[in-house]
Amino acid sequence: KNSLFPMQARPKYTIDDIWPGLESGLTHLLFNLTEGFSLDSHMKLYTCVYNHCTTQKPVVRGVATGANFAGEQLYYRLCNFLQKHMKGLLNNASSKIDDSLMSYYKKEWDRYTTALSVINKIFQYLNRHWIKREIEEGTKEVYEVYTLSLVIWKRNFFDLIKHRLTAVTLSLIEKERSGDYIDTSLVKGVIDAYVRLGAVSDKIEEHMQVYNQDFNDAFLKASESFYSHESNDFISKNTVSDYLKKVMKRIEEEKQRLHTFVHPSSEFELMTRLDRVLIENHRDSIWQEFHVLLVNDKIEDMSRMYTLLSRIPNGLQPLKEIFEKHIQASGDAAILENANRALLDPRLYVETILKIHKKYSTVVTSAFRNDTGFVEALDKGCRKFINNNAVTKEAGNSSKSPELVAKYCDILLKKSPKNPDEQEVLGIINDIMIVFKYIEDKDVFQTFYSKVLAKRLINGNSASEFLEGQMITKLKQNCGFEYTAKLARMFSDMSFSKELQDNFRKDVGKDLGVDLSVLVLATGSWPLSPPSTTFNLPKQLAACREAFQNFYTTEYQGRKLNWLTHVSKGEVRTTYAAQQQYSFQCSTYQMGILLLFNENDCLTTSEMQTATDLVQPVLLTTLASLYKTKVLNSSTGEDIVSTTKFTINTDFKSKKTRVGINVRVLEAQTQADKETHQGVEEDRKLQIQAALVRIMKSRKKLSHANLMTEVLTQLQGRFKPKVVVIKKCIDILIEKEYLRRSEKEKDVYTYVA
Repeated sequence: KNSLFPMQARPKYTIDDIWPGLESGLTHLLFNLTEGFSLDSHMKLYTCVYNHCTTQKPVVRGVATGANFAGEQLYYRLCNFLQKHMKGLLNNASSKIDDSLMSYYKKEWDRYTTALSVINKIFQYLNRHWIKREIEEGTKEVYEVYTLSLVIWKRNFFDLIKHRLTAVTLSLIEKERSGDYIDTSLVKGVIDAYVRLGAVSDKIEEHMQVYNQDFNDAFLKASESFYSHESNDFISKNTVSDYLKKVMKRIEEEKQRLHTFVHPSSEFELMTRLDRVLIENHRDSIWQEFHVLLVNDKIEDMSRMYTLLSRIPNGLQPLKEIFEKHIQASGDAAILENANRALLDPRLYVETILKIHKKYSTVVTSAFRNDTGFVEALDKGCRKFINNNAVTKEAGNSSKSPELVAKYCDILLKKSPKNPDEQEVLGIINDIMIVFKYIEDKDVFQTFYSKVLAKRLINGNSASEFLEGQMITKLKQNCGFEYTAKLARMFSDMSFSKELQDNFRKDVGKDLGVDLSVLVLATGSWPLSPPSTTFNLPKQLAACREAFQNFYTTEYQGRKLNWLTHVSKGEVRTTYAAQQQYSFQCSTYQMGILLLFNENDCLTTSEMQTATDLVQPVLLTTLASLYKTKVLNSSTGEDIVSTTKFTINTDFKSKKTRVGINVRVLEAQTQADKETHQGVEEDRKLQIQAALVRIMKSRKKLSHANLMTEVLTQLQGRFKPKVVVIKKCIDILIEKEYLRRSEKEKDVYTYVA
């Protein structure tokens, strides 16, 4: 029977039917695309592909695959067409050399890849159906049209000329490195082609394979060879400084080259090889030049050297060692130049140190960008020359540095018209703390500083309470609360004494006839020793002392006052000079001697000793100071004996009406400093013993080596203990039965509870 609605047979579009039109269109796209390609032409070609692919025809390739649409013949016709096109390109390329080969390759590549974007769209239906099905079923050597076109380009054209092409590309790059002008866009186009050809692989990690194997490996090898020859030649004919500039310029040029036409993936390996041939291979020459640059203050050259050597392994380590030794040598030389004066001039000593530190701190900042390794080298170098230099050797004492730093602080914080304003002093204090940081024997500084602070507070000649507070704050920040606890209590005592003095004057002081000022200071906080001599106070002062004693014991029962007459001072006025009256600022001992002449015109040494009860050394020192300041006349001059007669010098003259006669002789000051150092050494022994007991009490049992290490670690913040002293302290504690040596183990100590 005939159907009411008969099915019309769909026309079949064989490959022979559609190919002539497709071939013509593809030829136009590959050769004449610049002339234009209409949308109508595009749709006609797409329709041809569509009609052929939708023709129902089982595809048989040995074994039936079950595919229902045509496409295989079209796919292989396209392959043959593109391969034929490659033969023509290859034939034309065979006669091209040098730049013309690159120009031809880039022109044809650009034309081909531009056409591919259109061709791929024309064959889109083939991609989505037949090609997709073949790929899913695992058929080898089947690709989407765009990828297929690249594969054919690579196999039938690129692979056959790649060695020539790469050689020409490298030749152009070398020309540019030598200063010649080249067409960088041409080089970039060719190199980009290498990269795009790698995209044919399905594996992402293989996308750069063509670029790496066919260009990058040769590029890196050529770069290494070029710069190896150039660097060897240049450094043999020029200075190291010029070589550093050359290398910096070359590295920047290569970075720009990577940015301009070489693929960025080459950067790491290229820079690694440049670092090796330009820097690492010449590092010995560069290292040797560093000391010369340091001596001549070549900041820019050192900065370049730092930048370059930081690019190679261990490139900076020798520089750090040279830098540390140079700082130490420079510091030693600067102090040696002024050693004799600096020994007696704390200001000169500290300013010399700060000058060296500032100079090389600037080098670290400007040349080495505050690199921690060079900061550490600066610290080590400064620490060495500050703690061991010509001044410490001249003094015969490794602790001379902290003493001089403390005395410089005293100069700054004491009232003086020569000192700068408060803000400038604060800046100098900040600089001093830099020096303080490097001092190993911080306990020596603490001892001397507490002594000079006590003098400033007792004598009332501190320049600024604000600056005093800032100094203590900075010491606390560096060394902790315990380091400055006594210093802070000294200020508390001064506040308490002021309040106490005001109450005394209200109640008693106004009736004494003498302007009396008393400071009540806690024994444990002040570095004041008891007097070395007895002393009979003059009757004018004895009554004042008695009055204050009674007042204080009434206010604070159970407390005992020890009068420190050796650090007290006073003021007496003359009545014997006819034309000019003077006020003498003097010590209590000087005052006691001078007041004797209110009742005597002439006194011998022995008579004054009987009256004052001063021991002979103190009496002779006091009389010598009165004679040297021309307040008293001596019958035997400076050679004072028990029978020497003294009288008031009525011809005394001075430009000032207030004259300070309490002048301490240098020998006495030197002896006091020596005694202070001795006191510090004794205190250290006690601190070492305390540390030993603390450690052993905690550990119970410890080897000699470990015990030494822990003691050094625990005390290094205050001072650097000597190993010999630690051993002696261990022996003392064994004698006192705090420790004992183990009988079973050698060099092991146990704690005795």
